[in-house]
Amino acid sequence: MFHKILIANRGEIACRVIETARKLGVGTVAVYSDADAEARHVAMADEAVHIGGPRPADSYLRGDAIIAAAQATGAQAIHPGYGFLSENPDFVDAVEAAGLVFIGPSAKAIRAMGLKDAAKALMHEAGVPVVPGYHGANQDPEHLSGAADAIGYPVLIKAVAGGGGKGMRKVDAPAGFLEALASAKGEAATAFGNDAVLIEKFVEKPRHIEVQVFGDGTHAVHLFERDCSLQRRHQKVIEEAPAPGMTEEMRAEMGAAAVRAAEAIGYSGAGTVEFIVDASAGLRPDRFYFMEMNTRLQVEHPVTEAITGVDLVEWQLRVAAGEALPARQEDLSITGHAFEARLYAEDVPKGFLPATGRLAHLRFPDGVRADTGVRAGDEISPWYDPMIAKLIVHGPTRAVALRQLDRALAETEVAGSVTNLTFLRRLATHERFAAGDVDTGLIDRDVADLSEEVAAGSDAVALALAGAALGAGVPDAAPGFALWVPLERAVCVAEGDTLHAGRVAVLGAGRARLIREGGETEVTCEGGRWSLDGQPVPARVVHHDAGLSIFWGEAAHFTIPDPLDVAAGPGAAAGRIEAPMPGLVKAVLVAPGQAVSAGDRLAVLEAMKMEHALTAGRDGVVAEVLVTEGAQVEAGAALIVLAEEEAA
Repeated sequence: MFHKILIANRGEIACRVIETARKLGVGTVAVYSDADAEARHVAMADEAVHIGGPRPADSYLRGDAIIAAAQATGAQAIHPGYGFLSENPDFVDAVEAAGLVFIGPSAKAIRAMGLKDAAKALMHEAGVPVVPGYHGANQDPEHLSGAADAIGYPVLIKAVAGGGGKGMRKVDAPAGFLEALASAKGEAATAFGNDAVLIEKFVEKPRHIEVQVFGDGTHAVHLFERDCSLQRRHQKVIEEAPAPGMTEEMRAEMGAAAVRAAEAIGYSGAGTVEFIVDASAGLRPDRFYFMEMNTRLQVEHPVTEAITGVDLVEWQLRVAAGEALPARQEDLSITGHAFEARLYAEDVPKGFLPATGRLAHLRFPDGVRADTGVRAGDEISPWYDPMIAKLIVHGPTRAVALRQLDRALAETEVAGSVTNLTFLRRLATHERFAAGDVDTGLIDRDVADLSEEVAAGSDAVALALAGAALGAGVPDAAPGFALWVPLERAVCVAEGDTLHAGRVAVLGAGRARLIREGGETEVTCEGGRWSLDGQPVPARVVHHDAGLSIFWGEAAHFTIPDPLDVAAGPGAAAGRIEAPMPGLVKAVLVAPGQAVSAGDRLAVLEAMKMEHALTAGRDGVVAEVLVTEGAQVEAGAALIVLAEEEAA
């Protein structure tokens, strides 16, 4: 076994690898950018080396700096995590040329699976089912359009070097093909430096089911399947293992196909073979098709660990150190059911915009596995993926595990940045998901209900107003001095743009009377337990730097306004198009003097590995364009100004 390894990554996966390395007695070296100098993975590692600026290209994608850090610290091997350099075969070659061990597959295996079209051809030769489609080299638009006609609509255009849903477009009819093709090629060129695409038959009721494989370079085993069908924009949201409705016959067929895929390329280490499954007639062994192979550890690997009892990172280290496969296929079995939910800093009602901010409060429930790379007080950086944590639960049955997931989400507390926590809870209790009737279009069909913004209820507002006056349950909060009757004072809290006001009379330590337009409410807090008019409520009221949060059902977050602040009136910014987050101006689509209509695309901002279209909020004429393409802007920066509307 190695005595020291370097983790060429950051965030929760770096922390995850460090935890297993500690268990094995292996020393760890972290690398970090300027933005991550105080990060959790840096604090956890035995040593840490600074490798550059906050942009990934200046730090986590600098293979030379990472290899130099490994050599300088005496690390024997490099674990790539996922993302960044994990599937870069040139980096693997450089690691091995430096006399170090790459904890993962060979460069040859990565190259074999790196391009979707070549990988599909290879899998077809290995006897792995593939989706009908065109995977040829001819990229002429008319030729590709003809191929789509031959395959039959609907079809899916996919970047051959793609991943994460980029360069992917569904086309329902010939009339929209060329426009979708141009869009997919443009996005693919930006994201991967390669605009080549392939065309595939679109599966009408698709489920995304993947198989975890593990190889030693010659032989491989599979650790059963995961269902990753709950997706948004081709990004996984909640994963589970095993797949609901899976039959033993189909599991055996898929597992055998995944092992053939791994052995066909001499795979070593942890990998995932992803299949698209046509579930229009239920799960059938003749209706699954190879989609791609991820030649690394997956984000969702914990659900496989939960049902098999295997530590996949431990297996990675042991096999990379020269040991044989730790188990035979017949030694592996499934116990129970597991779910993983990805908790992100993102504004769901605003179209899932990635968010930034300082985590003023962060608390995970006991008994739940929470893989995270952040702590309370940490910043969600604009430079990287805005994941806060992965919450993993395991139960004896799917129904029990799903109830555990709902409880875990209900008891998770985050404040200081908007998150998708409420969205995840609604998914966990979605009727069709609970019944196991899932497919990749479920979220898109119900996204309006799942992402609806709901205002805090009257009781939560009462707790917020009283909590603001009482110090959120501090038992010795001073009641002040008053003659004859308790002193009343005005209190207000803001929920977004909505102001809630009332008068509060502090009756003693942890006791207050709240007077609002609708009447009076007596609020008490004893030992952190809150009551309204004598009735206990299961709420936690938490003060933090960002304001005050009520964790009770769907969490409600409030700020405490400064009475000296004067807010701009409604519509003050209707003619200003501002950056919703820090990012790179990818395109400016309008010029001064140009007439625009509400909803027109005015600019494209690239942030957190995604492109965001900024649109006009009303009809008007462009008065000013304040940025140029390629400019880096901060959140809130004015980009485009519309001329003021003339009075009627």
